Amino acid sequence: MNQYFIKLIRWPSGCLIFFLVACQERTSYKPLIVTTEDSLARKAIINRAYANIFVAEIKIKNGDLVTRIGNDFTSESLRLLNQRDKTYSHCGIASIEHDSVFVYHALGGEWNPDQKIRRDPFVDFADPYNNRGIGLYNFGFADSMQNDLVSVVKKFYTQGIRFDMDFDLKTDDRMYCAEFIYKSIAEASAHKILFHHSFIKQFEFIGVDDIFLYPGCTLKQQIIYK
Repeated sequence: MNQYFIKLIRWPSGCLIFFLVACQERTSYKPLIVTTEDSLARKAIINRAYANIFVAEIKIKNGDLVTRIGNDFTSESLRLLNQRDKTYSHCGIASIEHDSVFVYHALGGEWNPDQKIRRDPFVDFADPYNNRGIGLYNFGFADSMQNDLVSVVKKFYTQGIRFDMDFDLKTDDRMYCAEFIYKSIAEASAHKILFHHSFIKQFEFIGVDDIFLYPGCTLKQQIIYK
């Protein structure tokens, strides 16, 4: 029981702060009316998105950073938490396996019931039904470092590391998406590569923007589904 109350006390300093940031964005909404034209337009956007996703997949290299813009409330909350660039809500590391591209990423919520690090085909990660766009980045590391990064990512995946609902950088047995990449690169580089840390008052975290704004990390392609 004591652990239950401790969890409640810690919650606001972790996960809930993401939603508090989102709630500061005041937006008025109009009733949604879907017409046949809207449905056809949406289908066209989905088809174009998949065509672009398949082309982008060919450009991905082992160890590339893959980002996305989720279209649900949780993703919007996470995106708004970024302190310098609010473009993306989620990120993962690409791995080329038998000519197929997979993305390893730490995901929580209803999309991942067991809360463990996921290994998803790139096409599923970029899914235009649940996302508004993606970005492909390369860290500029030597090939050996890129391969070491993927090895560490796979190790965490094999260990079954779960999603960190407390968003606590001090714990290593659970990780959220940006923390997963941050700590994977730290281990792969023997802690020689450091990332910018973000703060909201006393709350310290690694935002998705702290990953793709790393000096030397370059944008290979960005696709906005439209």
